[in-house]
This record gives sequence, C-alpha cells and structure tokens, in this order.
Amino acid sequence: MELTNLGIENPEELNLIIGQAHFIKTADDLHEALAQSSPSLRFGLAFCEASGPALVRSSGNDSGLKALAERNALAVGAGHSFIIFLKDGFPVNVLNAVKAVPEVCRIFCATANPVEVIVAQTPQGRGILGVIDGVSPKGIETDADRAHRREFLKKIGYKL
Repeated sequence: MELTNLGIENPEELNLIIGQAHFIKTADDLHEALAQSSPSLRFGLAFCEASGPALVRSSGNDSGLKALAERNALAVGAGHSFIIFLKDGFPVNVLNAVKAVPEVCRIFCATANPVEVIVAQTPQGRGILGVIDGVSPKGIETDADRAHRREFLKKIGYKL
C-alpha cells in the first residue's frame, strides 16, 4: 500500500466539504440538497464513481466551482468520494442537508482552511484515510480571543 497526501486546490479559499457516499445518483441527490438549502448559494460538486465506468460525476450551479470540484475529485481519485465547493454560503448552512442524503456515508471535513487528503493506494484503487484540516493549535484561547471570536460571529450574522 502506498500513502500519499494531496493538497486540495482551492485558490480562493472557498468553503468545501469532502465526504464519502455509495451510489451512482449521489451527484444528483447532493445537487438537490444544496439547491434546496439556499437560493443564493453557489456550488460545484464532483463524485468519484467506484465501479462500472468509474467516472467523475459532477453537478452545480456555478461552472467555475463545478470545474474546480472536478479537478480536485480526479486528483484525489478515491472511489465513492465527493467534494463540494461553496460560495455565498457556509458549510454550517448545508451540512445537515448533505448528511441527510441517503447515499452519504461520512463527512471528512467541512472547512475553508487549507486541506490535505491522506490517500491510500492499493492495486485495487484508492481510498481516503482522512484529512489534514488547517494547522495545529498554537495555544489556549484567552478572554480577548474569546471576545474576538464572538465579535466575528456577530459580524457574519451567527450571533446577536
């Protein structure tokens, strides 16, 4: 078995979700779940089929985000994995809808941080073992840090 860490291409530091699912209609069902979550959400998604023609299936309402998802899915190349890129919305707005899609087995991450995907390759194919999401902690939150965090959440509309 060969292990590789692959950096996700995300030049605009967009929010993304990486997960695992199990059925050919995953791309269609993820599209419906995302489209129904917010009329202003822009997204692109790609799903790596793990049998049959083994294609990268994709969808979205933004051609640039769809192309970005396709490139990243093909680079990771892990069967039954998917990647979603979001604009004008946050993973917190769609994560429950994504997890509720019957084909979705697991979510590896939902973030705007730099992401590395740890991939195992065998003669059969590739699989995601996990992800590196952002950087390691640099210390413990202080009262000033806590106040800054809460002000930021107010600024983006998540706290009153």
